[in-house]
Amino acid sequence: MDSCVTAAVARSLGHDLCLLHADYGQRTEAREAQAFHAIAEHYQVPHKRRLVVSLEGLRAVGGSALTDRAIPLPEGALDREGIPASYVPFRNAHLLSLATSWAEVLGARDIFVGFVEEDSSGYPDCREAFLRAFEAAARLGTRPETRPTFHAPLMHRDKAAIVRLGVSLGAPLALTWSCYDGETVACGRCDSCLLRLRGFHGAAVPDPIPYARVPERFKVG
Repeated sequence: MDSCVTAAVARSLGHDLCLLHADYGQRTEAREAQAFHAIAEHYQVPHKRRLVVSLEGLRAVGGSALTDRAIPLPEGALDREGIPASYVPFRNAHLLSLATSWAEVLGARDIFVGFVEEDSSGYPDCREAFLRAFEAAARLGTRPETRPTFHAPLMHRDKAAIVRLGVSLGAPLALTWSCYDGETVACGRCDSCLLRLRGFHGAAVPDPIPYARVPERFKVG
């Protein structure tokens, strides 16, 4: 959802979209790929401007409940402190590296990412400080004329504000998928589902995707 709304923001600012998706052995790999292409179709992004890459090395590295099924996926707990088991070690650095490489080939300078620091699962590679440090490294490691700039328009918004922004921009939220575990219906139990449900509840907007369960406190209408 965050990436979809970020794409809507980029489009609203007049940018031509080129969309990047990565398969890294996550539990809902197929469902996320389906969502990616559906969103790309919605925005009429041609296949030549969609980059789908494999980061299978992250599955081999392991260390995350998303890529290693021997690690239990914990029940969602929005008040949990610390870094959750769903954190994929340094994943976003790999994604940013690929985005930088592709941007350099395309001659693009603006890279939009759906990072959220204020209302997220507490992943260290979603923080503003990390993104700015990576931006500095990317500028050192690319051609002088490239000078990539990373934009994270959702970084300091909560999920309710993200939902409201997505609705206002006509983002296809019904095409998005956030669940860490389910591919037919969202589980309604993992951290990602709970964060999403809390956002739609806070925005007083019904979530358009199906859930196996919705906690009473997050039901809308």
